[in-house]
Amino acid sequence: MLLGGERISEYPLSTPKGIRLLLDLIDVQAGEGFVSCAVQKDAGDDPDVTDGVLVYAKVSRSEAPGIWIDGGEGVGRAAREGLAFAVGEAAINEGPRRMIRQELERAMRDFGFSGGLSAVISIPEGKNLAARTYNPRLGIEGGISVLGTTGIVEPMSESALIESIGLEIKVLAASGAPVAVITPGNYGETFLKETLGIDLKNAVKCSNFIGEALDFAAGAGFCGVLLVGHAGKLVKLAAGIMNTHSHTADGRMEILTAHAAMSGADAQTARELMGCITVDQAVGILDRAGLREAVFRSVMEKVEFHVKARFGDGCPIGAVLFSNRFGALGRTGEADRLIQRLKQAAPPEAAAAKQRLKP
Repeated sequence: MLLGGERISEYPLSTPKGIRLLLDLIDVQAGEGFVSCAVQKDAGDDPDVTDGVLVYAKVSRSEAPGIWIDGGEGVGRAAREGLAFAVGEAAINEGPRRMIRQELERAMRDFGFSGGLSAVISIPEGKNLAARTYNPRLGIEGGISVLGTTGIVEPMSESALIESIGLEIKVLAASGAPVAVITPGNYGETFLKETLGIDLKNAVKCSNFIGEALDFAAGAGFCGVLLVGHAGKLVKLAAGIMNTHSHTADGRMEILTAHAAMSGADAQTARELMGCITVDQAVGILDRAGLREAVFRSVMEKVEFHVKARFGDGCPIGAVLFSNRFGALGRTGEADRLIQRLKQAAPPEAAAAKQRLKP
């Protein structure tokens, strides 16, 4: 429209996946040396917060030759190192940048244009939507990211979630964090902040993917990892279960019963433990038998063995298990040292928080 002077209402686009689309152009605006329009995002059946939003492109003639691509309103900017774009740059990944450049170059060839073009991508709703994405945790400020490798939205999968965990750990490493703190979810974050007094800027939520998170931390060069989580999930690590989703494996009561038996529990106590539904219920039985401390000491030895086997020797790795009812239940031998490293690196307001791990 800018170079040919012809107003159009739709545009054919070939995606990197090889699927050809005919896109409706919305809110076409033209002025002195520029044209802008929007396309509406269609996420299909995917639970995508950006479904239905308008993504605008404003293309202008520029005095300097070449192609310039930037983000406008609602497109975030990198505020931390370790992302796919430099600090200060618009959060537009290489895939979309390449597509934009290819389409601009094609238009320039078609119309014999040898000057310069500037393309600014804007998503007016992006700033509000960013709070519902990973961007604030990743260090992308002011809006959402323009992502994609295929040009086609595919349903969210485990691989997509695992990839986002890896990216967050990479960003954490680039920030210079002394220790990677890994926790499955919100319970862990609350315990980290309110009980251990650890700044959550060093923490990454990994859902059920403990093994993958350890792999990412090792690959990012961390020499120090602290796992903190509810015993209902992390007790599974004592059996080498690195995906803690109940659909993958449970074994919580089998683990606690086996360690109780090694710690001197009688057959009746073992039967009661095997009949428990929750870890809290099992802890109550261990307390009545006077075995809680011995059992969790034994459990943490196996947790330490398995996480070190996954992460590798030579660097400290610790774990803390807790329950919302009983507080801290156990910690591995190197956990306290890692917690101290994190507190020494924390800002003054974090150091003033509650810092002592309950015995």
